[in-house]
Order: sequence, then C-alpha cells, then structure tokens
Amino acid sequence: MSQDAAPPVTFADIEAARDRLDDESVVKPTPVERSTSLDDVTGGEVHLKMEHLQWTGSFKPRGAYNKIARLVAEGRTEGVVAASAGNHAQGVALAATKLGMDATIVMPNGAPQAKVDATREYGATVELVGQDFQAAMNHAQELVADDATAFVHAYDDPAIVAGQGTLGVEMVEDCPDVDTVVVPIGGGGLISGIATAYSELSPETRVVGVQAEGAATVPDSLDKGLPQTLDSVDTIADGIATGGISDLTLSLIEEHVDEIVTVTDGEIARAILLLLERAKQVVEGAGAASVAAILSDDLDVENERVLALLCGGNLDMTMLQTVLIHALTDREQLLRLRVRIDDQAGKMREVSGVIADHDANIRTVRHDRSAPELDVGEAYLVFEVETTGASHARTIIRSIRDHGYEVRHVNA
Repeated sequence: MSQDAAPPVTFADIEAARDRLDDESVVKPTPVERSTSLDDVTGGEVHLKMEHLQWTGSFKPRGAYNKIARLVAEGRTEGVVAASAGNHAQGVALAATKLGMDATIVMPNGAPQAKVDATREYGATVELVGQDFQAAMNHAQELVADDATAFVHAYDDPAIVAGQGTLGVEMVEDCPDVDTVVVPIGGGGLISGIATAYSELSPETRVVGVQAEGAATVPDSLDKGLPQTLDSVDTIADGIATGGISDLTLSLIEEHVDEIVTVTDGEIARAILLLLERAKQVVEGAGAASVAAILSDDLDVENERVLALLCGGNLDMTMLQTVLIHALTDREQLLRLRVRIDDQAGKMREVSGVIADHDANIRTVRHDRSAPELDVGEAYLVFEVETTGASHARTIIRSIRDHGYEVRHVNA
C-alpha cells in the first residue's frame, strides 16, 4: 500500500463497529485467564483470551453482525448468502436472525455435522455443496442473483475485518502491556482487524499470526507479494482451512503483522489436549493453533507477557476422539505392541499376564497369522495398551522381551 493511499480498514472503522455491537445478546465480553501450566512450559507469562466462549462458539458474530447491520442501515438487501466451513456460517446465521434477515449458508459436504446443525438452529437455510471451502464459495456466489441479496464474505470485506477488530480492542483493554499477541489465521480477516487495533492502541506489542501447515498460504503470499491459494487443504483445524487470503487481508497483514509461524496437526492436537487437561477448556483446532505456536520451537516467548487467542470452541466430537487418540499415542499413553509368538494355547494369557503385572490396561488384542515374515506355526499378538506414559511403556516392552518374546512398538 502506498503512503498516499487510504488504508482499507482504519481504527475509526473498528470503533464504529464497536458501537454497532453494543448488545451482549449479539457479542458478549469474553474472559482472559492466566495459564500457569503454559507459563511453566514456555518460560513466559501466558494469558488466554477465551473467545471460544463467545455466542456461536467463535469470534465470527463480530464481523458478520457489523456487515449485515450496515446493509440494513443502507436498505440494500432482503437476504444474505455466505459460504463457510462452519464458524462463519453460525456467525452469519445469528446476525441475520437478530436483524430480521433471511440467510442461506453454503457449506462443504465434509463440514462437521455439529456446525451444520448449529447453523440451522440459528435460523439459516443450509446447502451442502462440494468437498471443500472453495467449492462452497463458488456455489454461494452463484446464489447472489440481484441487488436484493448480498454476499457476506468470511474475510474479504472491510466491514468484516472492522468487526473482527473489535476483539483486538477488547484484548488490549483486558490484558494491557503484553509483549506478544498470537492470533490464528485462515483467510486473514481476524488477524487483520486485531492487528489494526493493536497498531493504534499498543504499537509496541508484537503481533504473531499462526497458520496450520496443511493450509498455510500467508508465508508464500508475503514472499510473492500477491495472495496465493492452495488447490486443497489438509488439516484438523477446519476453522482456518480457507486455502487462501485476499488482497485486502494480505495488505493489512503486510502493514501490521510482525511474524508468521506455521504449526503441524500434531502440534495442534497436543495443544487441544493440553488445554483440555490443564486449562479445562474445550477448543477446536483453529482455536488451539495459537497455543500450538507458543509451544513450538518456532516462536520464542520466554520471559515475555503473552496473550494467546482461543478463537473457536466448536470441536466436533468425532474430531475430539481423533485428536485424543493421536495425542495419547504421541505421548505413549496409548501403546500398540506387536508380539511374535508360537501359535500355541496359553501364549496370549502369558503375554497378557506380563502386561497386567505392570498395571497396564489392555484395551484390545488380536491375532495376526497372515504376515509374510511369519514361519509356519507362528503368529503376532497385537495389543492396544493404556499406560501412564513413555517410561511405563518402555518398562512393559522391556519386560515382554525379558520373557523371551520379540516385541515391537508399532504406533507409527
């Protein structure tokens, strides 16, 4: 952006959005809590902004209500259309219903069922189209047939960005004098608004954006100076799996964001589990990305006062199960062992007894007699075992070997 060009979103726009959002039935203040557990792990002073406790379970009503309220004030529309993987859908549905507007939301076929159901419960009509966000977006734009219907973009709209920026003002007020604020990035609307607010109110604060590795577009976009898109995305953090940003959000990220890091799905899963165990908060993948970043080696927050944004809590129960299994496996609290035996009566009982002697719980066990490396009369016993962690797992494996069995840890 040239020095003479007017910024696409100003702090005055955010202040105007805040006036429109002065209704706690639309947007309520969300708490900030200190996490001493994360202090211990990171070496910093970590505070968590709990925006996952917002109406609809995410920050999205802020931008959606600001956009639709402006449309209503201008008398420009009778209904709205949006595309979303879930959280924007619920924000638009809530805002439209509050403002007496019809809303049609196009969601990918793979969108979490809980988010589909919630969007309908907030009053919107839902159409399931395609397998990813881009397919849903293309169909949604086709539905905007005339001036009476408006498209509400998830991030490529100054009114959306300004609405999300109200969260940045609230964060500064809740937790002043932070050294670093960490914000997840999908299409960039959230961090654009928050970073614009921090630029005005706390310019000395470092603003760090976080993307899921399997949906990261911002680093490449910054390198090339143009928004880049992905043909497909692959991440458990569906709330930030847009696969692209816009000229608008790229310009604001370039102007106001200090650093971008990416995190893996494994790091996100570990962050979800840590928040569940230590902070007693259920947070979706997108919401946990900020914590994944401060736990990673790519972001040093030692001796800093840090504010990490938990931006969404709409964690589908099927995804929670997947995340828990992954995280427990990674910690070796869920252990899969393959033990080679002579296929004779009593062998399963003997090996099971060794495991039981170490107070480990066997969840499942099965025979595998078809592996090509087995000799005639041999089999594998494949155990799924619950342990207290890596040390316990090593003790069990060593004990099975001491009893004369070949055993392999086969979680990977």
